[in-house]
Amino acid sequence: MRWQMGRRSGNLEDRRGMRVSSRTAGGGLGLLILAVVAMYFGIDPSVILDQTTMTTGTQPSSYSTPVERSSVEDGLADFVSTVLADTEDTWHGLFRQMGRTYKEPTLVLFTGAVESACGYASAAVGPFYCPSDHKVYIDLSFYNDLKNRFGAPGDFAQAYVIAHEIGHHVQTLLGITEKTHALRSRLNEAEANKLSVMTELQADCLAGVWAYHANKTRHLLEQGDVEEGLNAASSIGDDRLQEKSRRYVTPDSFTHGSSAQRVYWFKRGIETGDIGRCDTFKSEAR
Repeated sequence: MRWQMGRRSGNLEDRRGMRVSSRTAGGGLGLLILAVVAMYFGIDPSVILDQTTMTTGTQPSSYSTPVERSSVEDGLADFVSTVLADTEDTWHGLFRQMGRTYKEPTLVLFTGAVESACGYASAAVGPFYCPSDHKVYIDLSFYNDLKNRFGAPGDFAQAYVIAHEIGHHVQTLLGITEKTHALRSRLNEAEANKLSVMTELQADCLAGVWAYHANKTRHLLEQGDVEEGLNAASSIGDDRLQEKSRRYVTPDSFTHGSSAQRVYWFKRGIETGDIGRCDTFKSEAR
């Protein structure tokens, strides 16, 4: 990716080194375990965190401790800030075309665990978006997992992860998140899972839409970048994650979509650049 010359975002909140201890009325450890299990089985952890925090009365406390940061980690933080800025530029333009105003989210860097408006979360849940505070949360150590555990190296693979979470922010601004959360509560588990898959696949498509316009206007992509993004989408499909975690696959429990579905929708976004082509709720499952 040609990212080094891009501008840096002013919406980066650096909480690295800030430790969080959770004091809950309903059991912070139980919440943490649920979120970790959710991550391994392909469930959006923000859904569990958002629903559970309303009933447990989580009241985390924070305190800072000295953290030694490597040049590699600081370089990653710089990269994240640049990609975030690029998503801001892209979505401002696309929202103007729709006659809307894009409200920029905040991206929070944290170490180990973090307090969000959706609850207390460990780094084990991976990057997540909290619709309650319009913030994306990332522990930079996830990128080591993306490369080594999921087999998805490369800077564009890392950018795809950010763009996917920003896709959830776009869904929130467009009112999609509120509608799907309300509908999910009235569905049985299998139907709720299908709805979750549609939501996640749309975020993949929106990530592709960002990449299309970022490359068209700022020539961001280099040879091999698209393949990196498609590989990342494939590597974190529900079928592949379930196969790794429990050695068998249960399609009815998918919440993010199969590897093939995630690749299809990310590719659809990056090839068309058209938000209207990202209506996963009306399209046949692929």
